[in-house]
Amino acid sequence: MAELCLAGVGKSYGHGADAVADVSLTVADGEFVVLVGPSGCGKSTTLRMIAGLEETSRGRITIGGRDLTHEAPARRGVAMVFQSYALYPHMTVARNLGFALEMAGTARPERERRVRAAAATLQIEPLLERLPRELSGGQRQRVAIGRAIVREAGVLLFDEPLSNLDAGLRMQMRVELKRLHERLRATIVYVTHDQVEAMTLGQRMAVFNAGRIEQLGAPMAVYQRPANRFVAGFLGSPRMNFMPAAAVAGLVGPVSATRARAHEFGIRPEHLRLAAAGAGAGLAAEVELVESLGDATLVHCRVPGVADAICVKAAAESDRTPAPHSACKLQSEPRHWLAFDAEGRALDWVATA
Repeated sequence: MAELCLAGVGKSYGHGADAVADVSLTVADGEFVVLVGPSGCGKSTTLRMIAGLEETSRGRITIGGRDLTHEAPARRGVAMVFQSYALYPHMTVARNLGFALEMAGTARPERERRVRAAAATLQIEPLLERLPRELSGGQRQRVAIGRAIVREAGVLLFDEPLSNLDAGLRMQMRVELKRLHERLRATIVYVTHDQVEAMTLGQRMAVFNAGRIEQLGAPMAVYQRPANRFVAGFLGSPRMNFMPAAAVAGLVGPVSATRARAHEFGIRPEHLRLAAAGAGAGLAAEVELVESLGDATLVHCRVPGVADAICVKAAAESDRTPAPHSACKLQSEPRHWLAFDAEGRALDWVATA
């Protein structure tokens, strides 16, 4: 069993705010969990504490029930894949894959067996005699992943491993990582700031902010039912639109909230639609900017009483693309709006009109 448990784990550097504050998280044996959040939110520090590369200031880390909080990295039964690949430039791919096993004293036949198995899993057998400088970025990343899996560790840790790749390679590697997890059934903790990686790779994701987990759950559940304004605004591209409650009362209708009075409403760009200025119910707006993305069109509008421009995401084949500075109406279904109180907490609410 390689169940990973963090109980009240924190990291302080002695200069004010905690880098990580009271993180509690259980990753089941064979589960793929993604830690996602903006730069400096504590996700990589948390990963490094799991690996033993950072000391914990408080809390407890266990794997398979064994307390590893103060154990040396080599004795934790974890393997880590870094953003920089960290390959030895003078060693062949085969030697890079097997070097950690060699240093651990693993017998040569066993080393070779594991290297061959990892190379087959990652489809890099033809590359085994090449040097890192002879490889593409995607091939180097496969070797870095292979170097981790040859150790047959109970827990695999990934620290933004795809951030150095271009968009096409990132998509390809996401697919390969999903397949790898299905084959290995390893316990994986994966750190990223990329929302697409978080949404597509993880069985669960933990959204970090200022050293804390804001929300933990299945990716689509977190996306559709964010716990607070931060999570709602962080997930989604383009980001969610936020508007003062007073500015949208006529569109949303009277509100009944179960916990508190709604202070602000949010709606995702894909849930707004454009209508002519003389159409029925809707928010009066003026088009500010139109962006064509090929598969979609983003229309940025100004709404009275709302400080930021409101983004509408429309299908590229929409019949009507408004011109800048033209008047329009923004329409939507009340069920798509999210309500937040003055502290930014999400509210359970229904439109009563």
